[in-house]
Order: sequence, then structure tokens, then C-alpha cells
Amino acid sequence: MAVEHGIHTIDTAFQRDHFDAAYLVVQDGRGAFIDCGTTLAVPRMLECAAQAGLQPADIDWLILTHVHLDHAGGAGALMQQLPDARLVVHPRGAPHMIDPERLVAGATAVYGEQEMARSYGQIVPVPAERVVVAEDGHRVSLAGRELLCIDTPGHARHHNCIWDETSRSWFTGDTFGLSYRELDGPHGSFIIPTSSPVQFDPEALHASIDRLMQNAPDGMYLTHYGRVGDAARLAAQLHEQIDAMVLIARRCDGLPDRHTVLSEALTALYVAQLRKAGNPLDELMVRRVLGMDIELNTQGLECWLDRDRR
Repeated sequence: MAVEHGIHTIDTAFQRDHFDAAYLVVQDGRGAFIDCGTTLAVPRMLECAAQAGLQPADIDWLILTHVHLDHAGGAGALMQQLPDARLVVHPRGAPHMIDPERLVAGATAVYGEQEMARSYGQIVPVPAERVVVAEDGHRVSLAGRELLCIDTPGHARHHNCIWDETSRSWFTGDTFGLSYRELDGPHGSFIIPTSSPVQFDPEALHASIDRLMQNAPDGMYLTHYGRVGDAARLAAQLHEQIDAMVLIARRCDGLPDRHTVLSEALTALYVAQLRKAGNPLDELMVRRVLGMDIELNTQGLECWLDRDRR
């Protein structure tokens, strides 16, 4: 991808190409990584820095949007290679970076040890003295370039988005959904919310999206995947789909085959929305591109239904 405003997109190669991005922001010979993918992505992160003319000692910051492993699993291993960097993370995420035992245990329970090793590699802690807790409104200076961290729950309660005034863009993690280039159509990017388990909160997500839009951003740098423009149109699409997903989930609740029916209904929703946007992809290709995300969205909506009922 083209480098604009010193922002480099790094394909972490998690699961497949052009699925999971991290970013390097370069300002006057200093660097900040935003998210880092898994431990297996560390060589790619360092290679990007080298191609940008930076040595590991030139990296001042690793800023995490949140601590889900596709965003932050490699943080400890990467920090071992960055002698002077500090890690910036949401207050709820900081304990899991300092001691990732619970994070690893939870993921292993879901994926199994073999898949954890294959997809994520070894997850190592970050020394507490190198961790900076980013409360809402925390500001990071990169050679005088200000990066603002704001609390944006909805996808996860430990989620920050990062505002870069220089590019007038947000680094959105998963708060502003996911948008793959295979789904682009004649009217531009197509986007869907991500409700993956276990902390999806539709009301909070609506509010977080609205908060991002208050800055009238020129662009959004998504983890899944890359920069998108036309943020106002995409925000409206996200709001519409969050409501549609919630309605579908409520209609499926209580069914004996809830998971299967909910998954199929989400697939039908996304196919219909793509066709409405003029995208010619057939259902088979939609399932191929969005299969993992549909499964995670289904699980997350089920977690929300069960939590809401309690």
C-alpha cells in the first residue's frame, strides 16, 4: 500500500494475506507501531521498520488498540526486540500484557494447544515498568506528533482507538468494523461490524462509532483490513447492520439450533447488503471471505444474548 503521512501498513499474515494489519507511524526518524499481530508477525514488523529506515532503537512506542491476540499476541516478543520502546494499552488490557496467563488459557480453551502454536506462537509477558496505561484522553508524543487514545467500548471493554491529527485519521482496531478489499464494490468499500466474543455491547458500539465521527475523519485504519475513506457512509452502514444483527439474534434466541440458524441469518444479511451495494460476489465467495468472521460474530451475539438475559 502507498505510504501517506508516514503511515505504513503491515500485513501480519495472520490466517491469510490482507486479513490482519498492523501499522508503523514514522515521524522525523522515530517510529510507533500500532498493534502488532501475533508473535509470528514480529519479523514482518521489524522488516517494515528497516525498510522505513529505522533501527529497533528508533521505535519509541507500541500502541495497542486492545489485547485480542490477533492485535496484541506478539506484543511481548516484539518488545524484546525494541530496547527503548514502551507499550501503551487500555487500563483493562494492561494486566493481561504484564501477565498473559489468563489470556493464553482462555484462547487455548477455545482453539486448542496445536492451533495456538500454529496461529499465534509463544505469548510472552511485557515487563510492568515498560507498560503505559492509557486512560481515556491519554496523549502520546511521537517526535512531537500527537497520537490521542480514547476509550471506545462495544467490541471489547478494553478497547482504545487512536487519533492522528496529522493524517486526520483514526486507528480503529475493531471498533469501526472490518472491510476486506475482496468486498469492495462500485460504490467503494463495504463494511460489517465485528461482534466477536465475549464483550460485544451494541449500545456502547453505536456510541463509540458516533464518537469517532465527531472528528470528521479523512480516513480509518482498520485492522481488518487497511485504510478506508468515506467514513460517514461506512458509519451509517455499521449502525444499520448492528441493529439488524441484534434483531436477528433476538429472533433466534431460544431456538434449539440457535447457533446454526443465527449463523445462516447473518450470512444472508451480509449477502443481501453486498448485493444492495452492487457487489457481484456470489454467496460461496462471501462465505469464503467472511466465514471466520461470521462464526465469530455468531458466537459474540450468543454471548451477548446470554449475558443480557442474566
